[in-house]
Amino acid sequence: MRRIARAVAAAVLLVPPLMAGGCGGGDKPRARPTPVMPSTTPPQPVPLTLDVAQKAFQTYITDEDVARAAADERLALTWTSDGQSLLTAAEFRKAAFDGDPVRRFTYGKPKLYVPKLKADAYPQWFVASVDRSVAGDKKSKESALMGFILRSPTDDWHLTLATELAPKARLPKIQTDPDGYAEPLGSDDSTVLIRPRDVGGIQATMAAEGAASVAAKVMETGPLTSGYYQQTKRAKKKAKEQDLTLTIVYTATPYPYFGLRTKGGGGLILYSLFRNNAVVGPGAPGPKPEIPKEAEHLLDGTVEGDEIDTTATFQFAAYDPPRAKKGKPQPKAELVADDGAISKAATPTLKKP
Repeated sequence: MRRIARAVAAAVLLVPPLMAGGCGGGDKPRARPTPVMPSTTPPQPVPLTLDVAQKAFQTYITDEDVARAAADERLALTWTSDGQSLLTAAEFRKAAFDGDPVRRFTYGKPKLYVPKLKADAYPQWFVASVDRSVAGDKKSKESALMGFILRSPTDDWHLTLATELAPKARLPKIQTDPDGYAEPLGSDDSTVLIRPRDVGGIQATMAAEGAASVAAKVMETGPLTSGYYQQTKRAKKKAKEQDLTLTIVYTATPYPYFGLRTKGGGGLILYSLFRNNAVVGPGAPGPKPEIPKEAEHLLDGTVEGDEIDTTATFQFAAYDPPRAKKGKPQPKAELVADDGAISKAATPTLKKP
C-alpha cells in the first residue's frame, strides 16, 4: 500500500531589526529575509486496476491475519471501516469474554469484480468473491463476498462489508468487459427492478410488515425478509408472557453499498441494515429483563434500570432482476447472502420522573 509522507513545516528564523548608529555613519538596517514555507504536493490519484485490487486484497488478508494472530483488536480495526468495524470489534470482545482465540481465516483464490472508474473519482471500490475457511476447521468453508473501499488518495484500502453466500444460493454471473472490468450500477439505475439504493429499504419494509406488505411484490418472501417479521411476532409474544415489552425496528445504515451489473441485465447489490431491539420491564417491583446471551460480551453483567437496548449489524447481498419487458413475467429480487451479529448493547439507567 502507498504510504503518503506528510510535510513538516520548517521553523522560520526571526531576524531582529538592526539598531541605527547614534551620531551618523552607522550601517543601514538590512532588509529582513522573506520566510519561505515548504510546499506540499498533493498525492496523485492512482487508477483502480485489476492489479491494484489484487494487491489491496492480498495486503488485507495478510494484515488481518497478523492482527488476529496477535489478538490485537486495535490493529484489526485499522484495516476495516463502517459496519465491518462494528462486527470486528464485537467479535474480538466475544472471543476475550469466552476465553477463546480470535478466529483466523484461510482464503482461496479470489475472483475480483473491479469497476472501471475515473482515476480521480472517489470513493474507489471493488468486490471480492472468495472461498474462506476458519483455520483448523475443515468444515467451515464458505463463499464470502467482500466489499473494499478507498475514500481518498491519502487513505488506505479498508474492508467495509463482508457477507456469506447462502448454502443453496448461486452467485449471479457478473457482467465484465473484454478487459475483465465489471460494470457498476448507479444508485438510481432504473433498468433493474429495485433501484440499488432502495434494496435495503425494501427488505426492511418486509421485515416490518411481512408477506402482506406491498414490498412483497418486488422481493421474494423468505427467512431474511418476511421471516424476520415472523421472528419479531414470536419474540414479542414471548416477551409479553414475561411481562416485558419488546420493540424491534430494522433500519438502513449510513454505510456504503455496492451495485454490479449481472449478465442478463440484473444487478448484485451489497448493503447493510441495522436491527434495533429494546426490551423494557414493567418497572419496580416487576422483573428486570435478562441480558441476552448473544450480548453478554458487550455489557458488564448488570442491568441498572429496567431496559436493555441492542443493535445488530447485518450485511447482505441481493440479486436485483432486470425490469421485464411489457407483457413478460417479472421476477422478484431475492437475498443470496447474509451475515451479522449484535454489535452494540446498552442498559440505560432508570429515568427520573
